[in-house]
Amino acid sequence: MSETSERQQAILALARAQNRVMVDALASHFAVSVQTIRKDLNQLCDRRLLARMHGGATLPSGVENLEYEARKRIAAAAKDAIGKAAAALIPNDASLFINIGTTTEAVSQALLDHAGLLIVTNNINVANRMRVYPRFEVVIAGGVVRPADGGIVGEAAAGFFSQFKVDYAIIGASALDEEGTLLDYDYREVKVAQAIIANARHVILVADRGKFARSAPVRIARLDQVTIFVTDRAPSERFRVQCATAGVALIEAEPGGR
Repeated sequence: MSETSERQQAILALARAQNRVMVDALASHFAVSVQTIRKDLNQLCDRRLLARMHGGATLPSGVENLEYEARKRIAAAAKDAIGKAAAALIPNDASLFINIGTTTEAVSQALLDHAGLLIVTNNINVANRMRVYPRFEVVIAGGVVRPADGGIVGEAAAGFFSQFKVDYAIIGASALDEEGTLLDYDYREVKVAQAIIANARHVILVADRGKFARSAPVRIARLDQVTIFVTDRAPSERFRVQCATAGVALIEAEPGGR
């Protein structure tokens, strides 16, 4: 299946922020014809990333996050580049947390050539991928399993992570703002992410630039609680300066290797 185009990714980001998008407004925003926008929306709806409505399209499930398989296809090349860049920061024989998210899963895929890792995760997909390799020790959190994506959330999972002190945490976010706030949709997941951040020596945030065009209601953390931010491209020079001011190392890993 072909990857979502950059304009379609931007349309999805606007839909996430506004809950719906309209054909005429999108045509004006992107300076393209309404026929082009209709074609984009038809493709997104055919792939169940959006749902049709009169004059435009809406999210298929209100304020809830996009369907897991659909999210995996958004910015797939960027997530792959981010995953490889983040994995390159992790030495062999390290201990690490990996939390829920399609970008954190891309990091786990890129870690498969490492050795001697202790991986503590609340992501069933990560655990299932890495458990088959004898050179890794995989520990999985207990708690409520979210059917949509296999994430384990809730107070039990948050308490589980508090038992550890690891070298690195690989975390994601559903949305970011240029003020440096990490955001998510599920308060239960946020509790777990906060426990992960509090119990790691180094925190590596992984998120593609599309997350800056999204909005979510629950605060995870501030940018200055992150050690390294790996993205495909920062949204602005202002944000690069903000990272430097906060003491956050910024790595931009655009697909194609800029």
